[in-house]
Amino acid sequence: MKLYYSKGACSLSPHIVALEAGLAVELVSVDLRTGTTFDGTDFKKVNPKGYVPTLVLDNGETLTEGPAIVQYLADQVPNKALIPGHGSLARYRAIEWLNFISTELHKSFGPLFTPQAPEASKVAAKENLGKRLDYVNQELNGKEYLLGSQFSVADAYLFTVLSWTPHFQIDLSSRANVAAFMERVRIRPAVQAALRAEGLTSGGNN
Repeated sequence: MKLYYSKGACSLSPHIVALEAGLAVELVSVDLRTGTTFDGTDFKKVNPKGYVPTLVLDNGETLTEGPAIVQYLADQVPNKALIPGHGSLARYRAIEWLNFISTELHKSFGPLFTPQAPEASKVAAKENLGKRLDYVNQELNGKEYLLGSQFSVADAYLFTVLSWTPHFQIDLSSRANVAAFMERVRIRPAVQAALRAEGLTSGGNN
């Protein structure tokens, strides 16, 4: 399999999941500014959407969208328990978190990553993120990870998105449960390996 990624972007999430699962994936770097891969290939020929992550399977099929990719990767190695089993309520809890992270956290960073966005929209985005982070902090109370004591694909995604906060002066230290979660995930061997592979030391940027 080939995982198309951009340094520190949301593609860090499936990169972490692949390493946690022990799956062999070939990393292909994409320059999102030029829309080309490291060797000059037009990335839109791989993914017409033009953004990462993109996973090309061994049979040549292409899978896009981070939440879908991490579920696929986790299901390849069910014994790793990176996502609960099909049909279980816990599975739907994981999907619930993936959707929340995607629509309420990840999407909210959009104005912050857009230089031409009006300042008012950036202020509103930070306020919205603050409210959502308060909710996450509450939900992590008494838990190691989002689903309890077991690390899951949702944790990889949350870690990835929240690793962008330092770049926008969003302080996590006042949210003790979130701050502890970030450190807990950061020191996992697979996460450390993913950060090293992408040339990151303490997080990423979109």
